[in-house]
Amino acid sequence: MTITLISSSKHFGGTLAKYSHVSKATQCTMHFNVFLPKSAVESKTRVPVIYCLGGLTSTEDNFAQKGGAASRASKYEIALVFPDTSPRNTDVAEAGENSSVGYSAGFYLNATQAPWDKNWKMYDYVAKELPEVVSTNLPIDTARSSIMGHSMGGHGALSIFLKNQNTYKTVSAFAPILSASTSPWGLFALPKYLGPHDPAVWGDNDVTHLLKHYVAQNLFRKDVKVLIDQGTDDSFLKEHLYTHGFINDIKELGIADQFEIRFQDGYDHGYYFISTFAEDHIDHHAKALGATLH
Repeated sequence: MTITLISSSKHFGGTLAKYSHVSKATQCTMHFNVFLPKSAVESKTRVPVIYCLGGLTSTEDNFAQKGGAASRASKYEIALVFPDTSPRNTDVAEAGENSSVGYSAGFYLNATQAPWDKNWKMYDYVAKELPEVVSTNLPIDTARSSIMGHSMGGHGALSIFLKNQNTYKTVSAFAPILSASTSPWGLFALPKYLGPHDPAVWGDNDVTHLLKHYVAQNLFRKDVKVLIDQGTDDSFLKEHLYTHGFINDIKELGIADQFEIRFQDGYDHGYYFISTFAEDHIDHHAKALGATLH
């Protein structure tokens, strides 16, 4: 559980710090960034936390440096944790060959197929190990947690939330992959990580399939409100993200009132889009976390 400080910068009255540690889940050295607000830095007050998951081709730095969330989080005294998106420096030769699988493409799942099954345990890392690491080493109250993400990270945030609804107060996403088992990105990555198409195995790593399962079992929390923002000029919208199909699905499931899905006119898939609406997402999480403006 030991972490090593790599760098630290003052940021909106608090600090943005990068840490490394040896992960049991991924069996390699992992890096993550943490924004700690002023009260956590100066008086070691334990503060609520939002986990912010990055998308394909990202590291732990992209969301932290470009997402624009820390400004608003600082006003609520909320910490932000930015994990890496995959293991690093492994002996898997294929890991750096394609942007849809391997490095920066962990899909927040536990791989079962060789050679990925040794290190690519990103579900266990984000949902289980990382909260314990930050709670042990930093003034963060993991009993007051929520989660959000972008693109692949939106898929990760939503799927991790659905599997751990009592752990996270709420969830939000920017341009999430809502059906990994039908997205071209997922159709390339899932066979490598999980083996040939198996509806049960792939469905356990697909937001739409998970949601349908939990609703059918009456296990989807009725008190949760989910915020999703999607740019209308996102070049991945039609082929990769399944947003329109998802809207039809939640209507058929009778849970459309629990989702606020906003189409943002003219915005694309990148961080200019995210940073424009980051404040709304922090407000959404702050309400669920019981945080107030300072």
